[in-house]
Amino acid sequence: MLHPITPAHYLILSAALLLIGTLGVLSRRNIIIILMSIELILNAVNINLITFSRLFDQVNGQVFAIFVITVAVAEAAVGLGILLAMFRNKETVQADEIDLLKW
Repeated sequence: MLHPITPAHYLILSAALLLIGTLGVLSRRNIIIILMSIELILNAVNINLITFSRLFDQVNGQVFAIFVITVAVAEAAVGLGILLAMFRNKETVQADEIDLLKW
């Protein structure tokens, strides 16, 4: 007997993605992994937005999720551009070795 997928399944998936992303941001030193973890967090938010949008039969959550995806793409492009510039300057991608803002 097949069980239908309920909104609770999507919320559990979203919570797992949020947990993995948060642990990645807090525990890693590599900036690329930190950026990927931020993307996981944003995808968890998108899953929540779509789930509640479908649950309440509203389109607002889906429109906002598209907006979040657009902002995530811009964040990734700008972040990778800054990362490339810092790698050319410092020759490292470790977050604790980059001290450009220190006096």
